[in-house]
Amino acid sequence: MSMQPDETPIAVACRGVTKIYPAGRQSARVVAVDNLDLEIRHGEFFTLLGPSGCGKTTTLRMIAGFEQPTSGEIFIDGQPMSQVGPEKRPVNTVFQNYALFPHLNVGDNVGFGLKVKRVPAAERARRVTEALALVRLPGLEGRRATQLSGGQQQRVALARALVNEPAVLLLDEPLGALDLKLRKAVQLELKQLQHELGITFIYVTHDQEEAITMSDRIAVMSDGLVQQIGSPREIYEHPTNRFVADFIGETNFIVGEIKAAGRTSVIESKGVHMAGQSRHEFPVGKQVTLAVRPEKIHLHAGQETRQETGKVFVPGIITEMIYIGTDTRYRVDIPTGDHLFVRLQNLDSAAKEPFATGDGVLVEWAEHNAQILAD
Repeated sequence: MSMQPDETPIAVACRGVTKIYPAGRQSARVVAVDNLDLEIRHGEFFTLLGPSGCGKTTTLRMIAGFEQPTSGEIFIDGQPMSQVGPEKRPVNTVFQNYALFPHLNVGDNVGFGLKVKRVPAAERARRVTEALALVRLPGLEGRRATQLSGGQQQRVALARALVNEPAVLLLDEPLGALDLKLRKAVQLELKQLQHELGITFIYVTHDQEEAITMSDRIAVMSDGLVQQIGSPREIYEHPTNRFVADFIGETNFIVGEIKAAGRTSVIESKGVHMAGQSRHEFPVGKQVTLAVRPEKIHLHAGQETRQETGKVFVPGIITEMIYIGTDTRYRVDIPTGDHLFVRLQNLDSAAKEPFATGDGVLVEWAEHNAQILAD
């Protein structure tokens, strides 16, 4: 019988992990990671996501053993790692720049770690062949690494990491050097490979779409702190705060005051009443932010008011429209002084544009599609 997600054994755990870089002559003291508590399950594709300087790469380097925590402890398969060097940890790392040896051929690059460990030549050759087959580069052992494309070099770096049969694979922005089309293709390959191998992947990226596409769970980080952990759907549909809502995808924000509190809360902004779902019961009068995604909004021609249970209607005027292929993006100014961005799918190539700049419209969203967040 398969285990439920919360029963899956923990592969990596961080307990109160903090990393502080002391002040230097020309630099201030930096708290790169602040009291991090994190559990990553066996066989999970787990992503550390956030902007530059948020602490995600520092966290990965501490798990790898390249950096030591200032305080706290890291456990791999239940064992503390504070006294275990990077070469003895059951992890391998794939870097953005691949770190391949240009003077070695593909086979020697992949088998380098095995040679250092003095694995016999016959077993080394077998494992190199198997690793290259895994990453869909069979028969390229004799090619120079410099003769390969960027996508092929990325796969060689992945094979070199996998050939040592790590319990955990760490990936630090490994697709950053690839062009957009190739990056999207390799994202799917990586996810499929992880599923086939069943080992734990811990992936670092600043790319929200990349994280959502590949991850089982995501930890969103900012200023050394984890802002939210959850599945891609949880993170996108139910952000816990404004930072997460803003960082993951595109979001409209309207600031107002709570007028009626509950699971569904009503806010008022400059005389306009709007509603959305809330994780917390905020006190009446508290300033909050309503967040609603552009694709969750519908537009109706004209500004005649409506009332419908579970729906919000706000009049507006279209001030901008941009055709972007799959969608048309509208900017709608509403009486609160805010402008909302709305995305409507272009489902029929023969259809005319339903709205034009200057049109008066009625903006609609379902209450459950808007989130009330602490400001």
